[in-house]
Amino acid sequence: MHAVPSILSSFVTLFVMIGPVETAVVFASLTAGVHRGDRRSLALRSVMIAGLVLLLFAIGGAFVLSLLDISLPAFRVAGGLLLFLQALTLTFSSPGLSSLNEREKQDAERPGDIAVFPLAFPLIAGPGSLAAAVLVMGRTAGWIEAAGVIAMILVCLLLTFGAMRAAERLIALLG
Repeated sequence: MHAVPSILSSFVTLFVMIGPVETAVVFASLTAGVHRGDRRSLALRSVMIAGLVLLLFAIGGAFVLSLLDISLPAFRVAGGLLLFLQALTLTFSSPGLSSLNEREKQDAERPGDIAVFPLAFPLIAGPGSLAAAVLVMGRTAGWIEAAGVIAMILVCLLLTFGAMRAAERLIALLG
């Protein structure tokens, strides 16, 4: 059963790169004055949009790379460096590569729908999670592992949605 460790490894990689808790904290700060029902709708829309983008990258990423004449091993090196930088930022307690900078926060505070930007992209489906989706799908050896990776993407998105829904409780718990 080589598929089970590969699928679990995919889950851990995707979970770390998507970062449901970090996403929930940013979601709570961006939607502090929004009605509870609107927050649920906003969370659902942002997770759905990010899920669509992640699934498109996971399924079609290798094909697009081949069109651009980028080999999967070369992308693995670049993606590995991106994952390493994300791990370093998590180790040293900095906000990470997928966090929002001041300019993005100002853009998000303007009136309008924030489901696409900054929630779906770059927060949930940021460069790291998109690269991770392509990389973990690229190392699958069959349709069972590929289906497992897609299932792990969906599980991570469900966990992210749950964390966004429980954002206020998470902030109270974590301080």
